[in-house]
Amino acid sequence: MSTTDPAHDVLRSESQPLDVFFKPKSVAVIGATETPGSVGRTILQNLISSPFGGTVFPINPKRNSILGIKAYPNIASAPDPVELAVIVTPAASVPDLIGECVAAGVKAAIIISAGFKETGPEGAELERRVLEKARAGNLRLIGPNCLGVMSPLNGMNATFAQTIALPGNVAFISQSGALLTAVLDYSLREKIGFSAFVSIGSMLDVGWGDLINYLGNDPKTQSIVIYMESIGDARGFLSAAREVALTKPIIVIKAGRTSVGAKAAASHTGTLTGSDDVLNAAFQRCGVLRVTSIADLFYMAEVLSKQPRPRGPRLTILTNAGGPGVLATDALITGGGELAEVSPETIEELNAILPAAWSHNNPIDVLGDAGADRYAKALQIAAQDPKSDGLLVILTPQAMTDATATADLLRPYAKIPHKPILASWMGGETVAAGERHLNDAGIPSFAYPDTAARVFNYMWSYSENLRELYETPQLPTDPGVEYDVARAEAIIEGVRKSGRTILTEPESKDLLTAYNIPTVETRIAATEEEARCAADEIGYPIVVKIYSETITHKTDVDGVQLNLKNADAVGAAFQAIEKSVTEKVGAEHFQGVTVQPMVAMGGYEVIIGSSIDPQFGPVLLFGSGGQLVEVYEDRALALPPLTTTLARRMMEQTKVFKALQGVRGRASADIAALEQLLVRFSQLVVTQPWIAEIDINPLLVSPERFLALDARVVLHPVDTKEEDLPKPAIRPYPVQYVRTWTARDGEAVTLRPIRPEDEPLVTQFHETLSERSVYLRYFQPLKLDQRVAHNRLIRICFNDYDREIALVAQRQLTGHGDIVAIARLSKIPGRSEANFSLLVSDLFQNQGVGSEMLGQLVQIARDEKLARLTAEMLSENYGMQAICRKLGFTLTPLPDMPSVTYAVLEL
Repeated sequence: MSTTDPAHDVLRSESQPLDVFFKPKSVAVIGATETPGSVGRTILQNLISSPFGGTVFPINPKRNSILGIKAYPNIASAPDPVELAVIVTPAASVPDLIGECVAAGVKAAIIISAGFKETGPEGAELERRVLEKARAGNLRLIGPNCLGVMSPLNGMNATFAQTIALPGNVAFISQSGALLTAVLDYSLREKIGFSAFVSIGSMLDVGWGDLINYLGNDPKTQSIVIYMESIGDARGFLSAAREVALTKPIIVIKAGRTSVGAKAAASHTGTLTGSDDVLNAAFQRCGVLRVTSIADLFYMAEVLSKQPRPRGPRLTILTNAGGPGVLATDALITGGGELAEVSPETIEELNAILPAAWSHNNPIDVLGDAGADRYAKALQIAAQDPKSDGLLVILTPQAMTDATATADLLRPYAKIPHKPILASWMGGETVAAGERHLNDAGIPSFAYPDTAARVFNYMWSYSENLRELYETPQLPTDPGVEYDVARAEAIIEGVRKSGRTILTEPESKDLLTAYNIPTVETRIAATEEEARCAADEIGYPIVVKIYSETITHKTDVDGVQLNLKNADAVGAAFQAIEKSVTEKVGAEHFQGVTVQPMVAMGGYEVIIGSSIDPQFGPVLLFGSGGQLVEVYEDRALALPPLTTTLARRMMEQTKVFKALQGVRGRASADIAALEQLLVRFSQLVVTQPWIAEIDINPLLVSPERFLALDARVVLHPVDTKEEDLPKPAIRPYPVQYVRTWTARDGEAVTLRPIRPEDEPLVTQFHETLSERSVYLRYFQPLKLDQRVAHNRLIRICFNDYDREIALVAQRQLTGHGDIVAIARLSKIPGRSEANFSLLVSDLFQNQGVGSEMLGQLVQIARDEKLARLTAEMLSENYGMQAICRKLGFTLTPLPDMPSVTYAVLEL
């Protein structure tokens, strides 16, 4: 996986912080014993039976030797340094043992022992002490309550499983040790190999993000499969998965999809699981493929490693029997796929080679007497049809069928660019040899055609999700529209100072207005006379609603009166609302009414909202609105912040979106403008962390306008500490790094973090670079089409602002705001360190922008509490070296590569 530009890839590979778990030079088993059937004996036996090339030290104060190996009373008495400790002692002893490991210089530990947070408060306190001691010594932990770690490629087996997994290219991480052993047994029978086999346990320290980072950088791992019960560090998982999923499939099966299952998962891991719908939204956001069965987990790992991802949902089915073709079609359509339309040209070509009775449609039925040649010729023709995105070949064993010969003739089609081929050889012994030949050729074969169709649906939806996730979004249609963050903060602070957590309707609408979300005119009337006057000034018909600092659901207290035609009706409405509120909840909850115009409902009512998920923080909602919002349950969820592309994807998941596009002669709403509105709403959510809940219901959407007719905002409790406020799982755009700087020639330049919308500007930036500048930056010539390829630029423009942040320098004088420099800071996973890179357009060099941008990167590194900032540059890159010296970097030639200079700044 290439996570950085080539300048960071062509030099040398460095050891990774988690290498010690998979490639240790020495291992101590603390709690090793000779007791038959015990965990301590099994782990020791597995380690000494595995040819991993390291030394094993049994630690047991009561034994002189274990299994014929000299034992030691404690870790400090081991004769050589220990890199990895495996702890199998009771939970109460673990904190002190971790302290001893730190004192002995141990780099990492696997805690097999159970009895921690899953048992309650006392266990949670043990975990706190363990983590405190580990972090004091920079010691990494896997566990507790886990099976251990296997590295089949290295022969290392630090688990209490019965045997080691076969070597392969799939990494499997599981939160359940028991499931891990079951999968291990299954994999041995099916001859599935693994590059890593990890039981992650309770994730006290090393979590999903750490392991995804590590395995994403492992060249021997082609795909990552995960059994998950809880997410843990949501931001770490999303950041790592989003980076790795572009180059390696990450396939997850998540337990706890139902409320009962979630409760079971919580009791197992000691961590509450969040909403399953939110989890789906999170997986979509980072490009993870979610499956619902263990079988599909490994089907997809195999298929995605052998076949290309399809470009769309259209499948061509080739079969020698009608029934299986129909079953495959049903599974395909039910799962959202489509039957590919067979083009007239393809039908004409098939007519030339198939009997007259063939189906003349898709599924392409080549008939029961089809031999290997007929299959191969039909597949060759079908594969060339541009209207098809994938192929499924079904074979049923009939008297004239040669399953093996047919499989052999399909081999040349195992690698069709952008078009996967799957097979279903139905039967038993008759087709077994053919299945083996297909699998050996890289064509995945399934026992049943509906299974193959389901797998294809997973493939195209996964491919489509990745494509849409990194589609370049649109810039705001009105670049002058900005957010009045200060005004919004003042509104919220005023409410908090009054001791309230609920904003009134006028306050809520003022908040929306600060983010350029249009609202209906709303006036406050404390008395009946004020209500009448306000209505006369606004004009009839009128809506009157309760004005209260404590009531949020107005209809619960009959607090809404609609379509009032005159002042008397307004007065009567005031009295009715006051009476209803007094009787139902008390007069103290009535502070008057709001008076608003009765808006003609010439459009659709939608709801836009946000609430807090316990694991992912703020979550956005879009769907059908109005009083029956809970009844219709037409909604979609997404994680903020949004881009226009993500906003559209969110809307497309709802039924109301089809209506918004125009139905039954109605004009379409301005979908692009609605995308922009959702983007602004998401910015409101991420920039105002005191908001616990916010709803716009309804937002009136019509071809002419958008209008928030009602809004509800609830804040977090007043006594909440600011550092305890829920944080977005995806780091928002860091506005604190946006500023104006003046170049040496006096030109004003905006320095700011990069945005996904900048991709076209970055392409133009690369067009201004000379061959010399490109060579100095990338250590090699790179053609323009390589540098501006979409798959490369998305890595630069789609920053998550957590693991990586790029800054751009943008001219203010040019009409298009040309980018003239890009600087990037990339954290090194598992270390308190980051690399930087910097590139300035030839048209803007010697203006001081390089020094200014590197200085800002240094400040960002300090803000992130990093310990070190580094870079590697060609020794002939004198300009870059001068900038580094100016900012205090130490420069030294690399011992093994004197043509390269290493720059480091200790922070």
